[in-house]
Amino acid sequence: MRHLLKLISICALAITTVSSAAVLPSNPFENTLKKRQSSGQNSLTVDLGYSVYIGVQNTTTGINNFKGSSPIQANRFGPQCPQSPLSSGTPVNVTAGLSDEDCLYLNVYAPANASSLPVLVWIHGGGYGAGNGQENLNLIIAANNNSFVGVSIQYRLGAFGFLSSDEVFREGVVNAGILDQFFALQWVQAHISLFGGDPTRVTISGESAGGGSVMLQTMTYGGTMGTSLFKNAIAASPYLPLQYGYKDWIPSQAYYAFAVQAGCTPTTAYGGTVDTIFQCLLKQNTTTLQAASFNVSGSGLFGTWGFLPVTDGVFIQRLPSQQLVQKQVNGLNLLIGNNANEGAPFTPQNINTEDALVAWLARTFPSFTDDDLAKILLYYPSSNTTDDPNATKFATLGNAGPTALNESQVGTGQQQRADNIYAETTFVCPSYWMAESFSDKGRTSYKYQYSVPVATHGADVTGYFGPAAPDQGPDFELAFTTIWGNFITKDNPSISNAVANGASSNNTSDNPASSWPPFNIYAPFQINLNETGGVPFSIPSTGGANVTEFEEPGMTNDITLVNAYTWEGGRGFRCDFWRSMGVIVPE
Repeated sequence: MRHLLKLISICALAITTVSSAAVLPSNPFENTLKKRQSSGQNSLTVDLGYSVYIGVQNTTTGINNFKGSSPIQANRFGPQCPQSPLSSGTPVNVTAGLSDEDCLYLNVYAPANASSLPVLVWIHGGGYGAGNGQENLNLIIAANNNSFVGVSIQYRLGAFGFLSSDEVFREGVVNAGILDQFFALQWVQAHISLFGGDPTRVTISGESAGGGSVMLQTMTYGGTMGTSLFKNAIAASPYLPLQYGYKDWIPSQAYYAFAVQAGCTPTTAYGGTVDTIFQCLLKQNTTTLQAASFNVSGSGLFGTWGFLPVTDGVFIQRLPSQQLVQKQVNGLNLLIGNNANEGAPFTPQNINTEDALVAWLARTFPSFTDDDLAKILLYYPSSNTTDDPNATKFATLGNAGPTALNESQVGTGQQQRADNIYAETTFVCPSYWMAESFSDKGRTSYKYQYSVPVATHGADVTGYFGPAAPDQGPDFELAFTTIWGNFITKDNPSISNAVANGASSNNTSDNPASSWPPFNIYAPFQINLNETGGVPFSIPSTGGANVTEFEEPGMTNDITLVNAYTWEGGRGFRCDFWRSMGVIVPE
């Protein structure tokens, strides 16, 4: 079992533990790529040069699955990485190890007899502290006529992947989890052809922290990588928390808090048998380190994660808000989206006066002055100063009537004001900035919003990966999976009029999704993905109240073209404001 900081201190060897159909040698390129097995051998057997893997066929889809397990019989998932939770705002305390530190596995989903197919790489979300690479890619591949190969990866989380300080930078490496992803993409380049994939047609994808990871991978080394690791990128609700410098006060305090939890206080470090806190941490067992990571992450401000990517000046050289505006990115084509109601799960649900809102803003943006906070209130005007707990909540139209500034299905007034501020700063505006960054210089971006009620954070994932949620009708599911599939295989998400309008409707009239316009600053259009009709039903939502969704029968696709800049009362203007504040946010 390798310990956290030993891996960090020799991060170049982290790739040695990646497996699935995919355990890498200590140098991932030391073996010449092997050709596929001869016709007399089992097509489920793949020789990677450093090991032979035996997959298992999904009899429903006909797709060969090579899951990240050891030994070589690749028919089960490998262990997930140690988890560090989203904070609920109250201290937590666990003492036992939560998972297996030996977790750098990936999984391959290859159609039978695949040859030179495009490749989808999925990077899971979870705030850089939770989640795993066990997303089932069989359904989206099958829904697109087995036209591409899928790969899902894992990367180190919490302190194991994102511990940062001046000492970690000097004696090890920061952003280890992002480097894990980078090494996995190198593995894809070296070996995916053995599974029938084309390494020159790779699309990287992810949602939430996975989408944020996609954003950071497009920014690696200042955007100088070109298409050497991937051609296309899909980022759904790209998560951009405050991104500090690697030795700034916030990540350094997380480092010291982690050290204390692990029993490495300055007294025990400098007064004991080791010279530094870092060296003390190297001597701790994995159970101690896992518990320390979990407890620090779970004890912060409500809705935050303890260990996050940082600007390191080498791999991640600048703040996304600043680099993306310069259009310094890797890859050629981008599909980018956000959900209608991203913020509520991460915002305290007791903000019912403007004073409470300002107090929350001050905690969320600790470097802001009173003038900065006043400017936020100016850009986010409220229709009322106190909230009526009985006020009606409903989905906005986006381009008419009440807007997300003050109204949604999960909040109104000051609470919705806070929910929308968090949504736009953390998920929505990064999607706008990414869309702009791919809007010229030979690149193309396509933007959408997922608006199927209630459209909270993460609700879109079943729309493209399945199985569909009750509020996602079969026509909508087909449209969404085809959007992804066409982008992966054709570099363009446009779908036929029949699929966009609803395959069961026999409606072939013109739909804007059949000729999806690229996003440009002078023409900032996005496709709005929604449904109408259906039978209402209630589900619990954020804050404890029930909200209404709709299910079959009677659901109809409602896919339209809207102006993303004027959407929801001028969202594009507000994103310009946040970019202007990017240095002090920082993001």
